[in-house]
Amino acid sequence: MARPAPNYVCQSCGAVTSKWQGRCDACGEWNTLQEEPGRTGEAAPKTSLAASKSKGAKLELVALRGESAEPPRAISHIDEFDRVTGGGLVPGSAILVGGDPGIGKSTLLLQVAAKLADGGEVIYVSGEEAIAQVRLRASRLGLSDAKVELAAATNLRDILSTLEAKSPRLVVIDSIQTMWSDVLESAPGTVSQVRACSQELVRYAKRSGATVLLVGHVTKDGQIAGPRVVEHMVDTVLYFEGERGHQFRILRAVKNRFGPTDEIGVFEMTGEGLSEVANPSALFLSSRDEAASGSCVFAGIEGTRPVLVELQALVAPSPLGTPRRAVVGWDTGRLAMVLAVLETRAGLSLAGNDVYLNVAGGLRVNEPAADLAVAAALISSHLNIPVPPHIVLFGEVSLSGTIRRVAQGDARLKEAGKLGFRAALAPARPKGETGKKAKGEPALTTYEVADLNALLDLLKDGSLGS
Repeated sequence: MARPAPNYVCQSCGAVTSKWQGRCDACGEWNTLQEEPGRTGEAAPKTSLAASKSKGAKLELVALRGESAEPPRAISHIDEFDRVTGGGLVPGSAILVGGDPGIGKSTLLLQVAAKLADGGEVIYVSGEEAIAQVRLRASRLGLSDAKVELAAATNLRDILSTLEAKSPRLVVIDSIQTMWSDVLESAPGTVSQVRACSQELVRYAKRSGATVLLVGHVTKDGQIAGPRVVEHMVDTVLYFEGERGHQFRILRAVKNRFGPTDEIGVFEMTGEGLSEVANPSALFLSSRDEAASGSCVFAGIEGTRPVLVELQALVAPSPLGTPRRAVVGWDTGRLAMVLAVLETRAGLSLAGNDVYLNVAGGLRVNEPAADLAVAAALISSHLNIPVPPHIVLFGEVSLSGTIRRVAQGDARLKEAGKLGFRAALAPARPKGETGKKAKGEPALTTYEVADLNALLDLLKDGSLGS
């Protein structure tokens, strides 16, 4: 028998090479190539699958038009979790949940498991903690009486044998990086082990009809560790986000085959676990300092939900030759673009200043609609002119300095009206178009701005009111 040829697999991106090297050519990471057993030198089959005659059954082909029933869902009655998953857990689906260490992944999934235990058997498999540790967390959360069965194991063969015998409704695997299959010789957590174990668990979910929740570690860049093929295999990918200095936690869907993507659920970490936040806008604005310059309120959209959040900017003279640019909760490259447009199109001199930008509450804003609010906060801090506290802002800034329209403007205005805001700075509407106002909806004065110079004039002359 020919000796197996070794392969070197990158533990960051999963790229395979036949020889070791210090730097991965695919992702550029250093010291991530590890040796894993390769295939034996078998001869390739002389005939292709298409050319060979198969005795298997032919595929059943159907028309694209037709009626299909909506998949039944298991409702956890944790409204924020059900919102992110698209209305509940679909039987036979596989869900991958990633997040930083200590952010609350195990706490959230234990609460979900306890809620669903009344409707069927639920098994929680921990590969990182002993049973006593999981019981201690359940006691702290007040879930000791929940009908959840626990196991502390990492051998995938033993886990699948138990699951086949028990036929549970929900299975929680915490975490996929600790699972190992005895079919492979590599260590737990390597790319080949994570890929093989994930594939077997996804296959089990499709075959048995059970919902499988997989916990995934994340890298220093915030991405789920292991090969990206794992995210392709599962039906739903959720990220649990949050800053350690804040009590808020954001559950974000980045992939969902049974619901909308980019939907978020907001939780608050308390002594009794994670509690839902029904109105995140009010919570994010609860401790706002209305009198300070450099602060304004951005009306954003997260998935289908409008969210109002405070943006804080500080522009200060820099004693350094290279001024600092520090950003928390927004894209650093986007801030550099807004600063360049303000200097070139609006005539503000910001090159010699340190610039600090913060999204209050620990939320991360990804949409370009925050450009106008960021520009207003920077102008307010630089000129020491407070933005009136009753105004919300949204709009995208182009490289020419004009303010471009963004999606779901009416929903943003409606949410602002509910929270008591009286005015909004928004992009100009096309001629002849008017906003839709529902009956009984609070009236909101809209100041339409065409470019950054118009924004600068409104803030300087004080015509926005106080």
